[in-house]
Amino acid sequence: MKKIISNPTSIFITGASSGIGKALCDAYAKPNIHLFLCGRNLERLNAIAKKCNEKGAIVHSFQFDITDKVATRKALLDAHAIKPLDLVIANAGVSGGVLGLEDTEFSIRQIFDTNIYGVINTVLPTIEIFKQQKRGQIALMSSIAGFRGLMNCPAYSSSKNFVKAWGEALRGSLKQDNINVSVICPGFVKTPLTDKNLFKMPFLMQPDKAANIIIDGLQKNKGIIAFPKIMHFSIALLTALPRCITNPIFEYLPKKEKKS
Repeated sequence: MKKIISNPTSIFITGASSGIGKALCDAYAKPNIHLFLCGRNLERLNAIAKKCNEKGAIVHSFQFDITDKVATRKALLDAHAIKPLDLVIANAGVSGGVLGLEDTEFSIRQIFDTNIYGVINTVLPTIEIFKQQKRGQIALMSSIAGFRGLMNCPAYSSSKNFVKAWGEALRGSLKQDNINVSVICPGFVKTPLTDKNLFKMPFLMQPDKAANIIIDGLQKNKGIIAFPKIMHFSIALLTALPRCITNPIFEYLPKKEKKS
């Protein structure tokens, strides 16, 4: 069995034009590294592509929406034809803070379409590619909020809960195919998504620091890459406790609202 590549040279990243995705592109950008940057905003993609090129990376930009399964599959196959992929990071996502109040039908459907079906659209073709080449690594972007359903962000937390559960299951089921799967569960990271939050965010982290933690976890092939540690410990503890204890605690969490 071939060894999984822990220092990938061909990396496909969705949601690459902002936030954690942008920081990951910047951190991975080195000479002879092929970066496939994917997003909807071509102007922002070109800006990060230029920066990565200046650092010596070989950059390819793909403009598409991950909710379009045909376009997503085509981008993956086109990228793989250019340079066989080592690592695919299903990073793109949205939150209720960006779209508006989470309890509207529009927001709920958009969150599920992007955070669930967008991830599915990215991961399924990747599995086919990696099974054929008998190696590869997949990273799915979940969240600390994905450890349980949260009443202050029901659609977002449940979508990230799906990503976490599916990623954990895929890690076990794809091991025999020499495919490694990691689930990334960040706390609050300063991004365009969190910039919309009106409440104080504990342990808010800069995206470059988050990117370094993620890359280190992927190199070590961790199943769950959750940070910051204190938030991971706290949510894991609360998840283990009876609902009669934790529900009153979660009721005090601030509800996400959109900045005017």
